Amino acid sequence: MAIEYDLTLAGNIPVTMVAERALPDPDERPIGTPELLSIDLSSRYGFGVTILAGTDVYLDVETDQGSWEWEPDAATTIGFRLDKTADRKWAVVNMLTVVRRVLGSGAEDAALVLNGDVLVLARFDGVVVKHHRESWWGHYAGADEVIASTGGG
Repeated sequence: MAIEYDLTLAGNIPVTMVAERALPDPDERPIGTPELLSIDLSSRYGFGVTILAGTDVYLDVETDQGSWEWEPDAATTIGFRLDKTADRKWAVVNMLTVVRRVLGSGAEDAALVLNGDVLVLARFDGVVVKHHRESWWGHYAGADEVIASTGGG
């Protein structure tokens, strides 16, 4: 069974711009239509990438403090589908490297969600908060070093 992560960025950001921020090597960038891009990077990084722009986005996920809802008017989401045969820890660190690159190249509010229902990290007003520190971040060696928290959580 594959594991999926979605990094949702608030705002009306063109998918091509997000692709350039996420994957600066043109050979690694997803291709497709103006609102949907995708590429399989399973052999290189352990995941496939889909970038989708949309409106009326709605997240309802679990955090350390319980249920949390977020409803940006417009958002662009980078979906990561981790290959079921890839080393999970290696693929997660590779994915977080892309997430760090995206967060470092923009100031949008953002949320990283596991399998559509668990908030892994959120950034609002420039403050990054990691969730599920013991169960998720503690499970992946090196993950905590890839992305620094800037707030409590």
